[in-house]
Amino acid sequence: MSSGINNNSPGKWEVVKKNKKPGGGPGKSSKSGPSPAAGGSRKALSESNMPKVETAPPIKTSETIYELAFDKQSKKQNKEQVPPSYALSEQQQQKKSSSGRQAKKSSTGEQNQKSGKFQSLEEAIEALDLTELEQQIEKSQTAFPENPTVWVKDLAGYLNYKLQAPETDPTQSQHTYDYPFCLASKELKNIIKCVWGRSDDVLEHFFDHCIYTMLRELDKPAGDALHGYRICIQAILMDKPRIATLHLKKYLELLRSHQNRPAKCLTIMWALGQAGFSDLAEGLKVWLGIMLPVLGIKSLSSYAVAYLDRLLMLHPNLTKGFGMVGPKDFFPLLDFAFMPNNSLTASLQDQLRHLYPRLKVLAYGAKPESTLHSYFPSFLSRATPSCPADMKKELLRSLNECLTMDPLSFSVWRQLYTKHLSQSSLLLNHLSESFDGTSKKMRASLQETIHSFRVTNEELLAKGQSNSQDIAACNKACNNLLQKTKGKGFPWSRLLVVCFVFVLGFVVHDIRTHGSFNASSSAHVLQQSGIMSISQQAWSKVSHYSLEGYSWLEANAPHYYSQAAVTLGPSLELAWNKTTEVATYTAEMCSTRIAWLRQNLPRFIEWLLASLPDAVFQCLEYIKHLLLFVLQKCLLPAIEYVQTTVEQRWKMFMESCNWSVAWNFIDYWASSL
Repeated sequence: MSSGINNNSPGKWEVVKKNKKPGGGPGKSSKSGPSPAAGGSRKALSESNMPKVETAPPIKTSETIYELAFDKQSKKQNKEQVPPSYALSEQQQQKKSSSGRQAKKSSTGEQNQKSGKFQSLEEAIEALDLTELEQQIEKSQTAFPENPTVWVKDLAGYLNYKLQAPETDPTQSQHTYDYPFCLASKELKNIIKCVWGRSDDVLEHFFDHCIYTMLRELDKPAGDALHGYRICIQAILMDKPRIATLHLKKYLELLRSHQNRPAKCLTIMWALGQAGFSDLAEGLKVWLGIMLPVLGIKSLSSYAVAYLDRLLMLHPNLTKGFGMVGPKDFFPLLDFAFMPNNSLTASLQDQLRHLYPRLKVLAYGAKPESTLHSYFPSFLSRATPSCPADMKKELLRSLNECLTMDPLSFSVWRQLYTKHLSQSSLLLNHLSESFDGTSKKMRASLQETIHSFRVTNEELLAKGQSNSQDIAACNKACNNLLQKTKGKGFPWSRLLVVCFVFVLGFVVHDIRTHGSFNASSSAHVLQQSGIMSISQQAWSKVSHYSLEGYSWLEANAPHYYSQAAVTLGPSLELAWNKTTEVATYTAEMCSTRIAWLRQNLPRFIEWLLASLPDAVFQCLEYIKHLLLFVLQKCLLPAIEYVQTTVEQRWKMFMESCNWSVAWNFIDYWASSL
């Protein structure tokens, strides 16, 4: 008989008792040797009682970056490169998964891995061993000296493995725009920059690898945190933002394929959006190519609007983004901002409406006077009588801007008039209400356009068109506006001129009729009112003092002038020479600054034109016209009168002066000048 202990448990030893001999005592064995049959059974029994070694299934290789770093011929080197704690953790997880009794502990371990080894990313970066990181990079570069792809992937995998901290928001919206790269130390940034410098040709492929690896990690129920890959993406796009915009169509398809997974979509949008924080143009490309097409998705619209707000806030100089926003991109934004009952919430629509003026500046570009006519048709087609009040106000304002800045808009309007009669009547009424603020140049073009519209209206009425109400409304608006273009308000200046000419003509006729001024009715009226006596007294005093002053100047001016010329002549000559030297020295010293101003002043003017509102330019235009009027009507006649008077007085002074004393000095002074 044989009795076994734990027969059902493999890998355990069994206690076997020998058969008793008949008639023998207990514990005595047979003297005869074992038979061959017995030997065979004992051998089989011993084999059955040997520990059973079950071959465990091969440990699944980690899906981190390390499995891509080495090939089959260097498995030993691969084991050396994997950190011991990482390998030990993998073995423990394999044992836990194969043991049913430790299921609870395995679940707890997965939760700890998901939540991260550190409480915060700051602690993880402080605990990062940069010496070990450099050693890992050196091993990769030694093992694969001609394959920089392995270096950058090893770097990203190591950083992501070490920087395990809680990560709740895939967009990092609660942090600054450069988080988590801003937490990296200067030494870590230098290490990353050094690796990038030697791997410049593979950074585009590596950027794709980081995005796809992050998406794979998001598929795992207990995936790792993605701080390491985020740092690598920010480090790449900080120096080479164009990498993110090379394949926008591919990323848009990838985004749409994960439309039901908001976390993945936001991760893609975050990764591509990092290009805009170092380059406004690239950021606008990403927003228009990736975020604008998904602006209608509620789970993604909040981040898209927030990203645009942050992008425009970080780049107040919008001139670098000119040419990025065209009509096909601008008008969907206009609809999202002003059309009610769209997919955006009220708060997001208000936020987008707040950004609309800056988007408008970006769309118009550096030369709106040559581009606005291409925006006029879309503005006009949207300005229907039934559109919302806010949108109608914005559309009419934009149409007015197109007509004011770009004269070609009038020709475009004439071509579209017959198909947009209701919109044209709204625009004509708006121009009639704001006619006082229009320029003279625009009034001339507007008057020509109105005449063309009146002829078109007569032709349409003659044909008996069905939309007679719209034609009548346009005809009425054209007549009102035409009256305003002809009448320019009450001519006060002309009235004053006419009154002055009339009074002057009356006085001249009165003097001729009575033979002299004293006998005229005008003199009689002036004498009765007392104006004549007062004016005579004032004239007598002015004449008396003028004659006294003139006689004093005639007697003393030559003497004082000669004395002043002799006394101050050398000093004035020295001052003139010094002034010339100072001017020459200043011109030499400021030549570089003048060249810098010539180079940068046009850029500043462009920025100023893009930043200042239209009201400022209208005010400047009014000031310009006012100054020109003052110059032409007041200053130039006054200067001419003063010049003529001075010339006459100077001739009289020269004739009365005795030049025998100072003529030599004046001749010398004139020759030196």
